[in-house]
Amino acid sequence: MKELMPLLNSATPHYWLTNAHIPAALLVDCPLPTNGEFAAADLEIRAGQITQILPAGSRSPDATPGFDLKRGIVFPCFVDMHTHLDKGHIWGRSPNVDGTFQSALDAVHKDSVQNWNAEDVYRRMEFGLKCSYAHGTQAIRTHIDALGEQAEISFGVFQALRAEWADRLTLQAVSLVPLDYYSTPGGEKLADLVAAAGGILGGVGWMSPELEAQIDRVFALAQERNLNLDFHVDESGNPADIMLRYVADAALRHHFTGQVICGHCCSLAVQSPPEVLKTLNQVKQAKVGIVSLPMCNLYLQDRNQQSALNQEMRLSEWDAAAAEFPTQTPRWRGVTLAHELKHSGIPIAFASDNCRDPFYGYGDHDGLEVLTQATRAVQLDAPYGDWSRSVTMTPAELMGLPTLGRITVGMSADLVLFKARYFSELFARSQHDRVVLRKGQAIDRTLPDYAELDDLL
Repeated sequence: MKELMPLLNSATPHYWLTNAHIPAALLVDCPLPTNGEFAAADLEIRAGQITQILPAGSRSPDATPGFDLKRGIVFPCFVDMHTHLDKGHIWGRSPNVDGTFQSALDAVHKDSVQNWNAEDVYRRMEFGLKCSYAHGTQAIRTHIDALGEQAEISFGVFQALRAEWADRLTLQAVSLVPLDYYSTPGGEKLADLVAAAGGILGGVGWMSPELEAQIDRVFALAQERNLNLDFHVDESGNPADIMLRYVADAALRHHFTGQVICGHCCSLAVQSPPEVLKTLNQVKQAKVGIVSLPMCNLYLQDRNQQSALNQEMRLSEWDAAAAEFPTQTPRWRGVTLAHELKHSGIPIAFASDNCRDPFYGYGDHDGLEVLTQATRAVQLDAPYGDWSRSVTMTPAELMGLPTLGRITVGMSADLVLFKARYFSELFARSQHDRVVLRKGQAIDRTLPDYAELDDLL
């Protein structure tokens, strides 16, 4: 791919990408022959747009430059619909020493109180945007911790970055607070702030006798302000956690016409089949979209057998042996029922979630890494089918961006070009040599240096 960079950086207004492998699921209104997974195609790029897509080898010969991709895979740019840019890259100063969910909550709270002024939040959020852009992401939704005065600080930073990056990234913001906060004057003020910022109303809830009323309150605030909703739900291994069903029930009860998203939904995977089916039926009827965060949930869930899934095991003979093993291997890997959701006709996307913070110590805001790790953890293979949509087309539609995440004639040539020719090759290596096109021109893919943040540690 490196040999294409000088040519595609030369502002060539008209050229062809030939002999490309495009995942058939990502082609829209382009009835090309496929082998079941890929279409072999030639793409004409003119003035930054895709103007023709033809079967490979069928374009008329002329003097227009053509760049042979040698069956390399072509994706549309990624859409990352669940991130936490405001938390990102604090691991160096606030590590999660035992890897548990509660320690992550405690570490982030302490760090935010001590450090989250406008400059700190701005620099870390911008670092995340630089990474996302360099890897080939085009649109990002970030949740923003928004209790008290932090809301105005972080939403102010978000709005500044949204304006500065408008020519490169589409940014959306979701408020993140405990749901009971919306029953306070501060919660109503936050809903007004979110509306003024063009954001999405969101939050996290836990099972309690008050949960239904808390969810109803958020729906009411959203309807009054014509806002969409995006919740964190059931991020646990406790089968009794069924907030997802509560949200779906509320969407139906309120006749909600906006988009509702629920993220994580981990406990769904440890519930009984009757309970799962009951929830899936409600979620489908309510048209709730699901986003799974496999990397973060692999990291946090069932840490040292802390899930209810292992309750019986912990109470049995393993209790006596626990002292012999100060750490234990997880029996459950934390992900939700992605296949069952998809087979039920419920849209499901995958996203980055946290990066280098107490909730997830790794990550680089890379849509390909998300898809690769999801493929491995959730077994999105044999066959790969249309799972390529889960980090492109599906999140774009759930975010209200229907022109993104697909390849079709007339769209902007915002593409990611890989040397890999098949999914087995794509997921085997990091694809660090990929080429990212924005409006038909290759961008500088230099990643920001971690040293840029050293003075924040």
